[in-house]
Amino acid sequence: MTRTDLIKKLLPGFIPLFVFILADEIWGTQVGIAVAVGVGVIELIITGIKERRLEKFVLIDTALLVVLSLISILLDNDIFFKLKPALIELILCAVLGVSAFGKLNIVQMMAGRYMKDVSFNEQQKVQMQRNLRNMFWIFLAHTGLIVFSAFYMSKEAWVFISGGLFYLIFAAYFAFEWFRNKRMHGKMPIIADDEEWLPVVDETGKVIGKAPRSACHNGQKILHPVVHLHVFNPKGHIYLQKRPENKLVQPGKWDTAVGGHISFGESVETALKREAYEEIGLTDFQARPMASYKWETEVEAELVYSYLSYDYKKIRLHSDEVTEGKFWSRAQIEKNLGKDVFTPNFEFEFKMMNQLRDQNSALA
Repeated sequence: MTRTDLIKKLLPGFIPLFVFILADEIWGTQVGIAVAVGVGVIELIITGIKERRLEKFVLIDTALLVVLSLISILLDNDIFFKLKPALIELILCAVLGVSAFGKLNIVQMMAGRYMKDVSFNEQQKVQMQRNLRNMFWIFLAHTGLIVFSAFYMSKEAWVFISGGLFYLIFAAYFAFEWFRNKRMHGKMPIIADDEEWLPVVDETGKVIGKAPRSACHNGQKILHPVVHLHVFNPKGHIYLQKRPENKLVQPGKWDTAVGGHISFGESVETALKREAYEEIGLTDFQARPMASYKWETEVEAELVYSYLSYDYKKIRLHSDEVTEGKFWSRAQIEKNLGKDVFTPNFEFEFKMMNQLRDQNSALA
């Protein structure tokens, strides 16, 4: 299912509105209403004959157009008339907003209901969610422009903003997305049969899909969860591992004692225990959560679950991913901050640890 296919399926619902704006400019409001309603009725008939269903989105759009236009004529209120496209777009904004940021994806439900011959894979669902967020902000900004033009600009400017500008904005957006996807496709590695799949999550940690590890690290910014573990000794020194020189991200820098991905279907706690053993040989340890946050780089976006532990005695390196490890005092770390000795992610969490320590000291 491509973005073009999705647009072809959903775009007919917007046609009566755009026809009205064009017809109104040429023949006037009353003729514009008649033409737009006629187009809507024709769409309903064609859909009913071809697909044996009532296209509710076209019906609602046409009905709103009729009601709001008649009110404008009866009240002879030019401002109300000019605000019609904004009112309709606000309804669309509400649908997009709930779908993009809420738990109920209305657009996806519509797609599943009206496009029964179409299926979405996990990456397409993630891409769809991203597009919904972008479309929400575009619609919201365009609605604001319509309201501004209705009050402070000429009718000609309002006509352009309500109609022509809408097409130009979306043409620019989809052109940008086309070039972006083309560039990403060139970077897209071939997915091996045995490649690890990672959960795709929203910013609350809710799993919304899955994606191959390679797709999560090629710049698409697919949000996926990882675990970090900071290990302390009785002196308060922090154990750090040195990343191998052949690592794609931050090679040769000192980093968190344990850091790794959560596999699809794996819990945070299970992933933490597995990564701790794989990287520093740590078993039977106690850990408490420090924080969870979103971390974004040029190649990926991660939802980080960070933990603290004081069980340090069983540490032993037995992984090719870790070339060296040792305890650092806080003074040693602070002396080397900002000098490309540590990964930016560790420096961020080190500052977070200092803030928590200061807060605890203030409460003591």
